[in-house]
Amino acid sequence: MSPGPADAADTPAASGSGGIFSPPHLAATLTFTVVMFLTGFAALAVVPTLPTAARDLDGVSLFPVVAGCFVAAGLFGGVLGGHWADRSGARRPLALGMVLSVLTLLVSASSVSVWQLAAGRFVDGLAAGLVAVSVTTAIGQTYPEHLRPRMLALLSAGWVLPSLLGPPLAGLVVQWWSWRAVFYGLAALTALPAVALVLVLRRPVPHPSAGGPGAGGGPGVGQVPAERPPLPVAGLLSAGAALGQYGASAWDPRHLAAVAAGVVLLVGFAPRLLPRGTWRGARGLPVTVLLRGLTSGTYFAVEALVPLMLITERRVDAVVVGAAFTASAVLWAGASWVQGRVLQHVARHRLVTAGALVMAAAVALAVAGCSGGAPPVTAAAAMPLSAVGMGLLDPCVTVLSLGHSPPHRQGHTTSALQTNMNLGQVVVLAPASAVLNACLAAGAGPLGGYRAAFALLLLPPLLVAALAVRARGD
Repeated sequence: MSPGPADAADTPAASGSGGIFSPPHLAATLTFTVVMFLTGFAALAVVPTLPTAARDLDGVSLFPVVAGCFVAAGLFGGVLGGHWADRSGARRPLALGMVLSVLTLLVSASSVSVWQLAAGRFVDGLAAGLVAVSVTTAIGQTYPEHLRPRMLALLSAGWVLPSLLGPPLAGLVVQWWSWRAVFYGLAALTALPAVALVLVLRRPVPHPSAGGPGAGGGPGVGQVPAERPPLPVAGLLSAGAALGQYGASAWDPRHLAAVAAGVVLLVGFAPRLLPRGTWRGARGLPVTVLLRGLTSGTYFAVEALVPLMLITERRVDAVVVGAAFTASAVLWAGASWVQGRVLQHVARHRLVTAGALVMAAAVALAVAGCSGGAPPVTAAAAMPLSAVGMGLLDPCVTVLSLGHSPPHRQGHTTSALQTNMNLGQVVVLAPASAVLNACLAAGAGPLGGYRAAFALLLLPPLLVAALAVRARGD
């Protein structure tokens, strides 16, 4: 009898032939695709709504805090989910993440201040960290190496329909009704599928080490004891990320002290959750983790600051911003499909270089779009172009990372990828926000501040293009 969805998520991959829709992998493929569809629909509808919510709650200057709470919690959720998946399989952290994804929508919907909105984003980040690491770990445990790029491309393609519907519908609801209705509506849509998924995942699964499915098929979940998750370290690192984002929102002594405390925590504890040599770009796994942080940080900063600038300074309608998010998700999925099918014979590290250069071109568009004489569409185009670069390089970084990791450490590897992805978002967004606020404090116009912040974002993708060769799988 073929395994059910929960079994498939916890069963190490056989090395046999067949595609991702072949009988041995069909249940896992369908399960992961549904989960990512639900996650994508909620994420793509919420993110374009946040600038309007922050403006209505008189919290535009604290928008980096709203974004940073998501990142900080994602650090903790990624560490917890990765180690949990190594010890007992991916199904339990996946179930918890889905439940929390419903709760966070209700917290955000009822926000009476920007701080409550930030709390909702914190819970959302925790859920996102659990889900992302659980699904990626399960792919490494379930599929042979030659099928992983195709499965990752399929998950990206699973965002196409949410990207077509989520941002435009959210923009219309915000414009015609209220941003709160977006959160309440998403909670209602997500609740029933989340409950159904939890019920499915409660089915008893024989542990691989006990001789059930997957036992004896090579190193896998449960066959090599996983170390206990360093949750106190992850908690302190999350606190450092949150302090850094808060401190970047102003330039008074209190905020500067928060920045200093955040830097101390990040520098002191981040190396304990990352492969040795990550920050100096050592060859192999460490540099792939570094690349994930730099690229995701750049994309996250573009995704956060471009809509904020368009809505608050260029007075662009929320529907237009939603359309930019839609184009971004569709082009990300399309580029991911191209790298997984059309360019599958091209060396992965070369695709990482190409994607990074595309992202640099996107950031240059954002800089140009900050000119008062430039049409808003110039800056808006930076979002979909940056998504093309991410679609090309992000699955390649994941494949390279898994290729450099032994099977029994793939949960730890995906946890490190998730951790540095969130760290990268802090390290990139916080300085960009600080530059923006410093320009405003110095009397520069808002568009000048955004121009300086976007110029700073050119550095990470250029660094990725230079370092990608060190990630090659020999």
